[in-house]
Amino acid sequence: MHDPHSERMSAGETRAASGLALVFAFRMLGMFMVLPVLATYGMDLEGATPLLIGLAIGAYGLTQALLQIPFGILSDRIGRLPVIYVGLLIFAAGAALAATADSIWGVIAGRVLQGAGAISAAVMALLSDLTREQHRTKAMAMIGMSIGLSFAVAMVTGPLLTRAYGLSGLFWVTSGMALLGIVIVAGMVPRASSTLQHRESGVAKQALWPTLRNPDLLRLDLGIFVLHAILMASFIALPLALVEQGGLAKEEHWWVYLSALLIGFFGMVPFIIYAEKKRQMKRVLTGAVLVLLLCELFFWLCGNSLRLLVLGIILFFTAFNLLEASLPSLISKVSPAGGKGTAMGVYSTSQFLGAALGGILGGWLYQIGGLGAVFVGCALLALFWVFIAATMREPPYVTSLRRPLSTAALADTGLVGRLLAIPGVSDAVVVAEEAALYIKVDTQQLDRALFERELEEAPVTHSA
Repeated sequence: MHDPHSERMSAGETRAASGLALVFAFRMLGMFMVLPVLATYGMDLEGATPLLIGLAIGAYGLTQALLQIPFGILSDRIGRLPVIYVGLLIFAAGAALAATADSIWGVIAGRVLQGAGAISAAVMALLSDLTREQHRTKAMAMIGMSIGLSFAVAMVTGPLLTRAYGLSGLFWVTSGMALLGIVIVAGMVPRASSTLQHRESGVAKQALWPTLRNPDLLRLDLGIFVLHAILMASFIALPLALVEQGGLAKEEHWWVYLSALLIGFFGMVPFIIYAEKKRQMKRVLTGAVLVLLLCELFFWLCGNSLRLLVLGIILFFTAFNLLEASLPSLISKVSPAGGKGTAMGVYSTSQFLGAALGGILGGWLYQIGGLGAVFVGCALLALFWVFIAATMREPPYVTSLRRPLSTAALADTGLVGRLLAIPGVSDAVVVAEEAALYIKVDTQQLDRALFERELEEAPVTHSA
């Protein structure tokens, strides 16, 4: 038995977080590895047109967006593991279908089927079942890092694998990684003793409508929608620009993406620190969107040599990495107490819809107007986002807490009112069916003595 209040993650929690992070990473690798290669290698497929290449790049987003929240709710009903196993099998089948296809339509069908293995919400819910309150943020951060790392690895290994084994080989590797994910879940991830209903990591139907009506959250949902639309559309044009205007053979693209991602990752870190420490999230976010806009205009007007294209791609990925890291943090800050899981569900759905639209839009723009049309289209999307970002309010700099409540505390109708009267407490809600209190506090303004006196019956544990 481990101490329930231990500051260190137990061996079981570490195994759960590591195993599920690996499953996420393998799955996202399979999603993203085609991104840098489909525009250049996919035109050899029967029936391929730029529009259909774009559809193949973004197709997974359609089914992912449609099924992610339903699969999460289904995992509450029938258990996490059946949903995860079936989702990974569907993903593997989709990759195998794309691998055996000799036409663009076969690849599109495979990508649609890949997206139908929408296990993100079920994996996050299982992680909540297997970790204690005080370690849940750490465990979720491990998954977040695995997603970011898998994107970077995919951008480099995609071109290398395709050079060695062709597009079909790339899809076979993807299928194999999904099956390996099943082995990892079966052999490495502990079994959960119970299914936890937890509003910070799962979608609550009661919170769905308020989330969809929240203007601050909608701005962020629109932001991630536009960001992934720009990413997918840009990757119709950038690989082709590197070949046509940079004179770089498609087999050599990996070093461009490796350089851009490494420099971009380290380049974003000072801005993340500044945004949090100085409480300037709005300024940093709007600035990063402006950089995206300028990058697209730069590709359009100046991207006629390899050196300039590489410079533009480095700046693009610095802004992209910064936005990709900042937006989930903003969702956590802006969402109401007890509403983070639902807000993240809607956010992820917006992200996948953006990926689907971006692929289709990028392919269509390239078909009607070439590389320039894609870059101008992406610049217009970024300009739209600049106006949306400029109208957002500075987010509250708050931490989410969750506290189990005793029967007596649940019956205390004045508890929420007294907590909201404490300086630094911005939101609080009691969820009776979980016997829990969700609360949001500004740690710099919080009157800790008063807060702890009010909550002295039981320890408060961090969940965000």
